[in-house]
Amino acid sequence: MLTAVVTHSGPTYEVSLVDATFVTAEEEHEEVPESDLNPIFPEVKEVVWGFGAFVVLALAMRLFLFKRVREGMQSRYDHIEADFEQAETLTASARADVADYEAQVASVRADAQSRVEAARATLESERTAKLTEVNARISDKRSAAAAEVEAAKQASRGDVESAVADVSAHIATLATGKTPSADAVRAAVAEAMGVSA
Repeated sequence: MLTAVVTHSGPTYEVSLVDATFVTAEEEHEEVPESDLNPIFPEVKEVVWGFGAFVVLALAMRLFLFKRVREGMQSRYDHIEADFEQAETLTASARADVADYEAQVASVRADAQSRVEAARATLESERTAKLTEVNARISDKRSAAAAEVEAAKQASRGDVESAVADVSAHIATLATGKTPSADAVRAAVAEAMGVSA
């Protein structure tokens, strides 16, 4: 494929036909003006199309999408607020239930404490009554035992005195060779035993 290369030098123009595959870098450089090589600077039609697309997108967002986004955000906000209110209601309900439970526990504890105190008072009164009864029985038995011991002493005293009198009379007879009188022996035995004749 042939390409026409035009070169300009002064008032003359020179045209030459060259095969397109053999164009040198210098020739290519000469063909393109330097102002067209800026890669950052956009063309005017690109600026117009970009601005137009931005305006269309802005209008579409303002008229259609922004309403939906705002409605979605408001719906989400209302849903979150409803959840917060429900959570606060549940928290208040739970606190009321806990307070009710604690009141019931306190009531049960007070009832149990009063029952324990009543049982303790009943046991104490029963214990006191039993102790009084047992002490009375012990006192009665002690009195009866003391009376029996005293009766046994009195019963055996006469036997002991007569045995002592017999032994004393026999010892006196052996020692003196005379039989002492019964009254003198009885008086001596009574004096020795601490009892007046």
